[in-house]
Amino acid sequence: MATRAPRTVVNISLTDSSGDYDTVVTFLRRKYRIVRIGTNGDVAAASRLVVKWREEADAFAISGLHSAKALGFFRTGPWTIHRAIERLTDAAGDVPVTTGGRLTEVLQEWGLRRIHAEMPGYFTNARTVVLGHGNHSRAVEVLHEHTANIDFTDPSLRVESSAVMQLNPFLSQSLALTKLSSRLIPGPVLSQMQVQSEQLSASLARKAARSADLIIGTPVELAAFDLPELAGKTVATTAISDAQLEELAAKGVDLVLDPVPQPFDVTVVAATLEAMMLLALPTGEELDDGAMLEMITRARLEPRSIYPAGPKRKSRFAFVIHPLSRDFFHKVEPMGTISQVPGLGGIVEKAAAMAPPFVYSHVTGIKSPTGAEAEGWLLAVGGTPKELLSHSPEFTYNRLLEAADIAQRLGAQIMGLGAFTKVVGDAGITVAKKAPLPITTGNSYSASGALWAAADAVRKLDISEVDKDGHIKAKAMVVGATGSIGSVCARLLALVADEVWLVSPETAKLLALKQEIEDENPRATVHCAAKPDRALRHMDVIVTATSAGGKKVLDIMDVKPGAVITDVARPLDLSAEDVAKRPDVLVIESGEVVLPGEDVRMKSIGLPKGVVYACLAETVVLALEGRYEPFTVGRAIEWEKVREIYRLGLKHGMGLATISGVNGVFTDADFDRVRELALAAREGN
Repeated sequence: MATRAPRTVVNISLTDSSGDYDTVVTFLRRKYRIVRIGTNGDVAAASRLVVKWREEADAFAISGLHSAKALGFFRTGPWTIHRAIERLTDAAGDVPVTTGGRLTEVLQEWGLRRIHAEMPGYFTNARTVVLGHGNHSRAVEVLHEHTANIDFTDPSLRVESSAVMQLNPFLSQSLALTKLSSRLIPGPVLSQMQVQSEQLSASLARKAARSADLIIGTPVELAAFDLPELAGKTVATTAISDAQLEELAAKGVDLVLDPVPQPFDVTVVAATLEAMMLLALPTGEELDDGAMLEMITRARLEPRSIYPAGPKRKSRFAFVIHPLSRDFFHKVEPMGTISQVPGLGGIVEKAAAMAPPFVYSHVTGIKSPTGAEAEGWLLAVGGTPKELLSHSPEFTYNRLLEAADIAQRLGAQIMGLGAFTKVVGDAGITVAKKAPLPITTGNSYSASGALWAAADAVRKLDISEVDKDGHIKAKAMVVGATGSIGSVCARLLALVADEVWLVSPETAKLLALKQEIEDENPRATVHCAAKPDRALRHMDVIVTATSAGGKKVLDIMDVKPGAVITDVARPLDLSAEDVAKRPDVLVIESGEVVLPGEDVRMKSIGLPKGVVYACLAETVVLALEGRYEPFTVGRAIEWEKVREIYRLGLKHGMGLATISGVNGVFTDADFDRVRELALAAREGN
């Protein structure tokens, strides 16, 4: 039987000729001769080539029109992309012509959805810049399901961007003038307006691209855009060659998404693959969706996801902070000078509470041992605990929702609430329902960190006995036991201490918590008290987790010498003056956490470099894990989540920070001094 001659597909590209080839390949069990010829944007030359190959070609694949436009080979006159396609189609006569548009749309959508399935939330709020002139519409349509942070180099698309409308309505109206009909504007004026608007739009897009997470464009569009700052970004391109891929890898690109499969030794475009599909059909049949799907499946075509430096995820988070006292304003100018004027301190405090949220710090350099990375933003609201509590919960809710809007525009995929912002009202539930991104209070990790720090401090102090299983031969107390963090601390302490005292003025909740702990742990010995006074002097470990706003919750002079107190409250339940009265007691400020990464950078939040509060660490852990969800909200913390966030923290390299008190980090000498004073005090008693 005679071998069938290869059918011929000629790819006429409007880009350069550097990737030209003439070779024979096998596709769907049949031989095809595929030829690529670049014309450097010369539509007339491309038309002559089509006529030349018309007798030999079985199908034409036309490509590179948008790339040619990006290179400036042709503009609005005399050629537009549509007119160029019409010219080449007419030149082909009866020979089928395709631009690969239908296949490209299918593969683009498939590629993006596959990444989203593999890494849920990857595109959530992704800061995206789209190059070109409308040739990535399907990709943009899919991305709009996940993010509104999309910018364009095409002024006609930029003007329709909701982000542009919000940020600069005047600019959007100016750009909109270029969309007026040419019947209303003289040709030379319209041409000049289009050139100027393209230059302005490209300049704005280039600025946006510096902080973008995702850049969309063909290899030629990327080269024409000439953006050197691609490190850490995702690039969605099409039909990328090995040489072009190496160039992107050298620039530090994290992930390259190429929807066009490359089953051959040469680089083909979607139009070439679609042309071969046309020729594979029985005579008279059309390449409808069903036929295309069948061929994609039979040929095992798949979009490509390429990780030049190996798979990794880079996530983005935001975290809300606020001043814990009026003293903060003394450090910030011009408020510091103003607040020194007699009588103006309170006015400054009230005015700051009314101010809109703002970005306090960009956080970079967080790198997990797993390879995952995270960047974030600390967003400041101006209210002190006194001010937040003096207003209705809705006042704080509104500030937090404003912060959430800022976080979304910045590209954050999750936002955490710090200090009193997670205490007010329903502890984050309302904010989580209304915010445009997931919210977490961080209380699960705060509870875990508090006990983590307390256990480590007990071991270092070496007064109370700790067995090999971590069981503390001691009595423990939780002040504020019915609160969200306090209740979990109580459950944890009941597992490791001989006796646990639960202290809270909320009698009914206290009794219910006692019953729950005893049901969970029948061996636990649990006591209840409305105030800590009577049992305080017998406690070896004390956790204060109130929302008292700095009010006195216990008398430190009644505390047992050598006791370890972990102060989880913000503001602290124990002042520096209180702590100074008892040098024989170890008072630590909850459980701070060291972020992973050799060069973590952010503005000071009053802790050593790279160290953060556990509630902030929870937000970071969830970002590194790709868990963009309301992990902890409300006052009822789930015990399972406390254990889970602790495990995830270890997975991503979180470590317990050096133990700190109101005067800074405790040294070995500090532990020795407290131990000696405590033992001497006990002997004296």
